[in-house]
Amino acid sequence: MKIYRIPQNLKTILFDIDGTLYTNNAWVLEQVDIQVRHYAHISGISEDAAREKIRNFRKKWAAEHDGKKISLGNTFVHLGIPVKTSVEWRSMLLEPSRYLSPDPKLRVELEALKEKYHLICVTNNSIFAAQKTLKTIGVEDLLTDIIGLDSCWKSKPDKAILELAVEHGQCSAEECLSIGDRYDIDLDMPLTMGMGGILVDGVEDIYGLHSILDGKS
Repeated sequence: MKIYRIPQNLKTILFDIDGTLYTNNAWVLEQVDIQVRHYAHISGISEDAAREKIRNFRKKWAAEHDGKKISLGNTFVHLGIPVKTSVEWRSMLLEPSRYLSPDPKLRVELEALKEKYHLICVTNNSIFAAQKTLKTIGVEDLLTDIIGLDSCWKSKPDKAILELAVEHGQCSAEECLSIGDRYDIDLDMPLTMGMGGILVDGVEDIYGLHSILDGKS
């Protein structure tokens, strides 16, 4: 965990989901690869060719943008796949129950956080896919406010998504804390907007978060 900033008057916490609210690298990778495989099939190229094409594009993009990473959704946009199509793919293809299971520790933590803060999920998945993940890990009733790809047809780190999150939180950006496992995607823009930011290595860093916030805020 790396704490960049915690707002003095914290009201809203923005959670990334994948790699943040669960730790399962196999599922994180499969979520990407299953979409790449689907892209290969509809494009009439081999799966390996599709993987190389996307890998090369992301590498080139990073080289041209000071090493910053680009999301898969935004990568597909550059390859001619609209965000709405990505939403359809994710809703159709992703089955988190094959990899994930309920997390009682996470549930206890989110219950404690929900007593003090407005909790919002901000994800590059579709809302439906996010709901499936939250249900699988057993916290769907605690994280009902979800901003996904189909909320404004943008992909993180687009500023419009975060502006929508601030609107949902009924607060200012300076009263928000963004938590995620990827700096370029989950934290760079929030910090630029004046939000707080915490970089995590996985769900283990979420356990006990309320104690950290009580001590820092």
